[in-house]
Amino acid sequence: MNNKYLYWTTFVSINGGLLFGLNMAGISGAVDMIKGEFSLTASGLGTVAALLTFGCLIGALFTGYFTEKFGRKKVMISSAVVYIVSAFGCALAESAAMLIVFRVLSGLAVGATSVVAPMYISEIAPAHNRGRLVSLNQFAITIGIVLAYIFDYLLIGLGENSWRYMLAVPGLFGVLYLVFLIAKFPESPRWLLAHGRKVEAITVLTSIGGEKLVEQELPEMEKALHAEKKKDKMSVGELFKGKTGKIVLIGTIIAALQQITGINAVIMFAPDIFQAAGSTKGDSIMQAMIIGMVNFLMTIVALWLVDKKGRKTLLLWGAAGMIASLAYLSWEFAKPVQNGFGIMTALLLYISFFAASFAPVMWVIISEIYPNRIKGVAMSFSTAVSWLCTFLTVYFAPIIHGALGLQYLFGIFGVFSIIAFVFVKFWIPETKGKSLEQIERELGL
Repeated sequence: MNNKYLYWTTFVSINGGLLFGLNMAGISGAVDMIKGEFSLTASGLGTVAALLTFGCLIGALFTGYFTEKFGRKKVMISSAVVYIVSAFGCALAESAAMLIVFRVLSGLAVGATSVVAPMYISEIAPAHNRGRLVSLNQFAITIGIVLAYIFDYLLIGLGENSWRYMLAVPGLFGVLYLVFLIAKFPESPRWLLAHGRKVEAITVLTSIGGEKLVEQELPEMEKALHAEKKKDKMSVGELFKGKTGKIVLIGTIIAALQQITGINAVIMFAPDIFQAAGSTKGDSIMQAMIIGMVNFLMTIVALWLVDKKGRKTLLLWGAAGMIASLAYLSWEFAKPVQNGFGIMTALLLYISFFAASFAPVMWVIISEIYPNRIKGVAMSFSTAVSWLCTFLTVYFAPIIHGALGLQYLFGIFGVFSIIAFVFVKFWIPETKGKSLEQIERELGL
């Protein structure tokens, strides 16, 4: 097996994840300066920050169609161009409206990347290490988040325009991503085969794993493709009917649970939570860097275990740890006086359990269980629902915090974590070590 070529294609793919993280976290250090620059109210600032998520939802929703029609590689190239344009557009914005337009554009690229990167890696990776390679996309996102905090920290002292430099950083990485994609990057062999380009598909498979991989993968791919051709052309309605509808429902629920267990709200409002526990305000970017580092380090644990212990095992342990952490946080904030050290420990444990399970494994699951014929559209739908849940969670978290208190907010996230545990236990199939075609057969599709 040509591991170098496989790892190169995976590395290029996950550059989209790196840009995902840079764009999501990069604005954190620029918030106060943007507010002053454009005389924004709190709600106006919230709009600038939140509309990235709206762009993500739209980008994710339509990406599946484009990946099926034009191929995975062309969608990646297009998203790289959008990353570059949106980053430099944000950096050069002369008004709040202009900044919002480019933030939405940036969101479109992030949404597209969140669909196409795990899809592509799942299609090009051999079964025995596919979980680890797909999880590398989430690993790249965590690296992007940490890098964003580091760049913000380094650039914050460069005067009143330092926010512009912060928002330009993803553009520089976007240029590298575009160069990698154009220089030497193959199309997905499964997409090539589905579009009558068998010779090219064989060439890609041979480059990755030699003749042995071609012998192992090609017959199954052709058999699955032949079976798909016998079926009627897929309609959007098919996503919600019969056995296909059941699988799409399972993938979409796990995508929703990844978000409504509270991770983005916890990460976004962590400094406020620390302050509520009695901490001084301190350096919010430095606090964010600690959270980002924990997120990053625990994703390495997921990479190590996902193909050893399996997807289901990681999800169950992750949900159990999140339940325990959130239960403690609910109990602690219900008391008149909080234990600051205990809250910080529980918060970092919650992030650790999430980062080692739901953060990467959700993407592995949905990239594996959807059959090739519907994969693009189905992953788009599930990812769009995930982004919708992200928006709703981040929107309602401060409202619940203000109206009821943090004990209720953590309690609600804890209830959703219990639901996640039960759902994984009874509904999520174990896909470790199986070819995509084998998974499709076992699911009865």
